[in-house]
Amino acid sequence: MIETFGASSDTPLTSGQLLARGVARHFADLGFVTLEEFVPTRGLRVDVIALGPKGEVWVVECKSSRADFQSDHKWDGYLEWCDRFFWAVDGDFPTELLPDDTGLIIADSYDAEVLRMGPEAKLAGARRKVLIQKFATHAARRLHGLRDPGARLTY
Repeated sequence: MIETFGASSDTPLTSGQLLARGVARHFADLGFVTLEEFVPTRGLRVDVIALGPKGEVWVVECKSSRADFQSDHKWDGYLEWCDRFFWAVDGDFPTELLPDDTGLIIADSYDAEVLRMGPEAKLAGARRKVLIQKFATHAARRLHGLRDPGARLTY
């Protein structure tokens, strides 16, 4: 059985997870690696965090509906944890709801396209170092959990 984070292959993915998958596939084509449902700091969980080939850090929030967007009151807290911030939505989403000063990605479960690049606000060096270390640790723990699901992982 093939596993994906948060769901086994026989568990249907949510609309947001399908958008995240399309974003991750597109970012892989750009040379980025991604993690879904990443916690940069206590109280925040981003849908997708991407680490680029030059060490850039992008955050993407996936919104599957108007109600999903309107209920999100934490997104502006993500801005201090990335170099660029994006919304990922499907082709039917009312994009006029999204702030103009953020990035915009149109996605489906197979691919995505960046329609508007998020403005760059470079992370401080110390924060970037901590974030990249956390990204690497989190990715390694997930891989370990997939490779050995019965292991007692004490980190």
